[in-house]
Amino acid sequence: MELFDNIVLGFETALQWQNLLFCLIGVALGTAVGVLPGIGPTATVAMLLPITFNFDEPVSALIMLAGIYYGAQYGGSTTAILLNLPGESSAAVTAIDGHQMALQGRAGHALAVAAIGSFVAGSVATVVLAVAAPPLARAALKFGAAEYFALVVLGLIASITLARGSAVKALAMVVLGILLGAVGQDLSSGTPRFTFGFRELYGGLEFVAVAVGMFGVAEILKNLHDPEQRGQLVGRVTNLMPSRADLKRIVAPVLRATGIGSALGVLPGGGHVLASYASYAVEKKISKNPREFGRGAIAGVAGPESANNAAAQTSFIPLLTLGIPAHPVMALMIGAFIIQGIQPGPGVMEQQPVLVWGLIASMWIGNLLLVVLNLPLIGLWVRMLSVPYDVLFPAIVVFACIGTYSLSQNAYDILAIAFFGLLGFVLIRCGCEPAPLLLGFVLGPLLEENARRALQISHGDPMTFVTRPISATMLGLAVVALVVALLPAIRRKREVVFSEED
Repeated sequence: MELFDNIVLGFETALQWQNLLFCLIGVALGTAVGVLPGIGPTATVAMLLPITFNFDEPVSALIMLAGIYYGAQYGGSTTAILLNLPGESSAAVTAIDGHQMALQGRAGHALAVAAIGSFVAGSVATVVLAVAAPPLARAALKFGAAEYFALVVLGLIASITLARGSAVKALAMVVLGILLGAVGQDLSSGTPRFTFGFRELYGGLEFVAVAVGMFGVAEILKNLHDPEQRGQLVGRVTNLMPSRADLKRIVAPVLRATGIGSALGVLPGGGHVLASYASYAVEKKISKNPREFGRGAIAGVAGPESANNAAAQTSFIPLLTLGIPAHPVMALMIGAFIIQGIQPGPGVMEQQPVLVWGLIASMWIGNLLLVVLNLPLIGLWVRMLSVPYDVLFPAIVVFACIGTYSLSQNAYDILAIAFFGLLGFVLIRCGCEPAPLLLGFVLGPLLEENARRALQISHGDPMTFVTRPISATMLGLAVVALVVALLPAIRRKREVVFSEED
């Protein structure tokens, strides 16, 4: 009964005209950035964060930012199918069979199947989020400082395990992120740390400036350095309604992929990417005709698209229940919470029920809006690729700088954007992924705070982290995850899985 009352509260909030408008804006922007290669939801959310500071209602800001994230999962499939050019990393698997279907004159069927699978999986995964979040939040309220410290360590190590590329480089990025999060005056002693004599750094690094630089500017520099090769549209898109036989063939793949995506979405790192690859592998493994995969198998479109959209929804579970981001976009969502004066964590569901349940209900509405937006407007989304990048990219940078400056009217933040943009570009060129750095930057202060609090409670005894059962279990899992990630056989498999993103 309580769940039903909460869902009713959520829809009452989400159906307010301003929240409906921002939901529509969010999913439309998400579709657009999913279609355009080289931008992505992380950079877009980072650059829109400053705008949310001026929102009257925090729920409106979060509804819009969430819509951008799961909307990008939809949009990425359009150009993956029509142009063999994935607009979003998780759509790379969809391109394998989706583009082959398009070459065979079945582009409309592929797009419709992707939209149907995404809608079903997103809707079901939102139910999973609504059901699982409250009990997890109540359990998390019983965590002490030692348990929270161990949980953050486990989350950071898991993000290393699931990050593409070298696990050692990912670990280095996490450490660098933690160090950047320590910049400023120590809250207990007031001692300046890593300020190098600059008084502007006494208050710490501005989250928005770091995020915009590392993801927005760095991604633009990367794409200017390595221009994307644009594909050619494979004829006209007709017959968007799949046949009855096609609908029967996708039922089982969509259901399996929904389960896979819902489970993997809560994992820190690239859960949505991993979900699409896992779904494709499962469908190919159990297929009666595995040779059709790579040649236009409809299950090869329905499965990955359903999985990555389910994962996009359930990645909100650790954010809303534990205050732990499962994805760089979720780390940015934490930044949006903080900008609005809300401390993310297990207490949010009890202290801000309107916000949490309004956000959850908006996901059902957003998934419905995405179906309406994607199929009739396919021609519009593809024509967006004709926008010259030498016009698009400067406009994005100017917009991001103006938005960041508006937060505190501090010109130093613009310099920080430039610095972190260059740093992010250098790290990308060196084969280092910025996502673990952002997770380390967000979770570093939480890690330090709970470590200090646990040691104060135990009078400086570090054994408190291993004598408490829950804390010891999570730290043990973190050690196992790190060892597994560094094993040569596992490392080679990771490289194969994530190589399609580049």
